Amino acid sequence: MRQPGPFQIVEKLQKFGTDIDKSKLRYHQKRVLVSKEFTFDAAHHLHAYEGKCKNLHGHTYKVIFGISGYVNEIGLTLDFGEIKTIWKERIEPYLDHRYLNETLPPMNTTAENMVVWIYDQMDAALKDEAQVPGELKCRVEFVRLYETPTSYAEARREWMME
Repeated sequence: MRQPGPFQIVEKLQKFGTDIDKSKLRYHQKRVLVSKEFTFDAAHHLHAYEGKCKNLHGHTYKVIFGISGYVNEIGLTLDFGEIKTIWKERIEPYLDHRYLNETLPPMNTTAENMVVWIYDQMDAALKDEAQVPGELKCRVEFVRLYETPTSYAEARREWMME
């Protein structure tokens, strides 16, 4: 391994098959966590709650997924684009610019209830993907749902297993 020096323009672009072979693409065989975050805007209100959130109101939510797995032969655990596809196709349509009390299953639309629903959706999607031969075995480690910039609820794998 060459010691990095001062900044310089790359003179020779490394080529697959010439400068690096397939056996070198995976550096390790450890479990690693990849994370991706998304935002969505939605309206809701809370039932059986005596506070201002009993009124219809909206939030810009942020959701963060932590997904772990072992790297494949080229060193990827789960492509960030695959996480985005699952989000866009299986989760976001129920949340973004929606009245959550209408689009989610019957529940009080608290951050605590919603984060578990989001966790369940991602978990189910990863299990569906695992049915494809040769796919990686990834699992949801956590989902964090921010209702405001300073307030969030979190679901973790070990808690979901109880």
